[in-house]
Amino acid sequence: MSIENLEYTEARKKLKSLVNEIKMAMLITNIGSKPVNAVPMTTKKVDTEGNIWFLSTLDSDHDTDIVKDSDVQLLYSDTKKMDFISVFGYATLVTDKDILEELYSKVDDTWFKGVDDPNLTAIKVNPQEAYYWDTKSNKYTALFKMGIAAVTGESQDIGEKGKLNL
Repeated sequence: MSIENLEYTEARKKLKSLVNEIKMAMLITNIGSKPVNAVPMTTKKVDTEGNIWFLSTLDSDHDTDIVKDSDVQLLYSDTKKMDFISVFGYATLVTDKDILEELYSKVDDTWFKGVDDPNLTAIKVNPQEAYYWDTKSNKYTALFKMGIAAVTGESQDIGEKGKLNL
């Protein structure tokens, strides 16, 4: 696996590509304590500055944690494609009605009481650093190439990994 560390503009493009493709993340809060809190979240969008947005509720454990400490970790995993990204950033809670309306869709009624719910919040994560693993192929191809490498002793290109300096 080749190493490709990317800087600001290219790093943000790579982050946006992987996050938009995978969509589901584990949001980890309460990082400085044990145990950390982790909850699955659906990414609503990645904006032009590279901020990652989610919907939440003000009375949730993760919103409460963010008020106390804005440090968060996002873990994205697509096991079919063998693509992964870990994002460290700072989270803020947003209650701006225009933003909530932009992020909200009918499917969100499953978890929330509508866009006018006074408890509804958006979580904006400003990424600071990320690390990714991108096989550029499906897991069967990657496993096949690893098998070839094990048998022949010759290295195989199974993708890239690297640090994203955001």
